[in-house]
Amino acid sequence: MRASRPAVHPVEAPPPPPAAAAQAQAQGQGEGEGVAHPRGVRMKDPPGAPGTPAGLGLRLAQAFFAAAALAVMASTNDFPSVSAFSYLVAAAILQCLWSLSLAFVDIYALLVKRSLRNARAVCIFTIGDGITGTLTLGAACASAGITVLIGNDLNICAENHCASFETATAMAFISWFALAPSCILNFWSMASR
Repeated sequence: MRASRPAVHPVEAPPPPPAAAAQAQAQGQGEGEGVAHPRGVRMKDPPGAPGTPAGLGLRLAQAFFAAAALAVMASTNDFPSVSAFSYLVAAAILQCLWSLSLAFVDIYALLVKRSLRNARAVCIFTIGDGITGTLTLGAACASAGITVLIGNDLNICAENHCASFETATAMAFISWFALAPSCILNFWSMASR
């Protein structure tokens, strides 16, 4: 049995008469208050969104702290013996590459004054941020667990580079904290479409 499905068609509100617009201005309301905005006008991008100076700052902070975690961990000679530390190095490399590539995209968008609110671009940014954020947080948590095991439970910090391991883990957590606002703003932008 085929039942008909009702169709809903949006109806636009008619523009206010010129007398209403003049009356709104006489009452002290600005141009944007009380008057419908023309079609196609977008809101400003929220701070921290892709293509904004704050978004560029977040991307550079992510890349900096991921590179710092990578450099500190790679400066030790015994990190490959622990899989969690090797995982941290791999996640930091991925985070650094992702953040730097999106920083270049942000720089380009700022130079040519383009908005990055394209649905496909926001979807790619959201998925990439989610993947790299999950990997970075997982690697930082695993490294923190191993660092606590080495330092507090086994008490073998004299033989290992505990300070370097702790510093690299802290840098990975800070990189994730810089990534979280980007991921949340991208997801919010994608969900609000």
